[in-house]
Amino acid sequence: MRTLLATTFLTMLFSQTVRSQEIIKLWPDGNIPNAIAGVQIDEKADPGSDGIMRISNVSVPTLTAYIPTKEKATGAAIMICPGGGYSILASGHEGVDVAKWFNEMGVTAFVLKYRLPDAKLMTNQQEVPLLDAMQGMTLIRQNAAKYGIDPTKIGVMGFSAGGHLASTLATHYNRGPKASEQAKPNFAILLYPVVTFGEKAHTGSRDKLLGKLNTSPELVAYYSNELQVTSQTPPTFLVHSEDDKAVPVENSINYYLACLKNGVPVEMHLYPTGGHGYGLRTAKFGSLNTWPETCKAWLMALTATK
Repeated sequence: MRTLLATTFLTMLFSQTVRSQEIIKLWPDGNIPNAIAGVQIDEKADPGSDGIMRISNVSVPTLTAYIPTKEKATGAAIMICPGGGYSILASGHEGVDVAKWFNEMGVTAFVLKYRLPDAKLMTNQQEVPLLDAMQGMTLIRQNAAKYGIDPTKIGVMGFSAGGHLASTLATHYNRGPKASEQAKPNFAILLYPVVTFGEKAHTGSRDKLLGKLNTSPELVAYYSNELQVTSQTPPTFLVHSEDDKAVPVENSINYYLACLKNGVPVEMHLYPTGGHGYGLRTAKFGSLNTWPETCKAWLMALTATK
């Protein structure tokens, strides 16, 4: 009897683990937009001595689905964009760990593994991360019934350069040849985000996305997302530390002010310490340790009213 119970338990556990980590190719037919045909590259995953998983050389973008138990599921969902300066993806503490945190509150989470700008691998490199993000959001919405998701409760979250991608999706989903309402997030959560490519830019992210020789004033303005907020931009939650030396706090402040100016519901939390890149690892930073519960309260209130 004990053997039977143990076998049943392990089977259920294995099934849940497999189910919660389904990998979905963004472009299953292999026709990946802007990819240069015939160029081969090996994806790399480096756990690093600091415990941060770094993924690079992404050529086949994917979503990895993390699904809460039916008892907890709220119908809300989120697509998570890890940061990494558009050079790598910090897919552990800004991806998988956060997805599991969302599952605990009943939110279905999808970690986006997006392509990183590289002129050797793709044409118009500045378009590529956004194309992947738009496709990811579209696929989630198209498969909402499969995952038990309410299609009006699908948001995007981004950290650092992933915050730039998330805010670009929130402000550019209806622009360009791939413009689509299906790609519009219903809300956005931005953690220490790169927002501007202007005076307070994180120059590393800007140079990787646009290329050092492709920084015309028009292109810089186009990807400075505080300048692109409209009344159609989705409700937004912002978190930033005032002592962030990598991405100045003004990135969040100016996006917040743009949301206020355009009548977009917005909430921002600034903390005196924390630096950059902490994700959920906030225990040693005093008041910053409260951001996850504050974010949860905001999200539950927002999705409960829809």
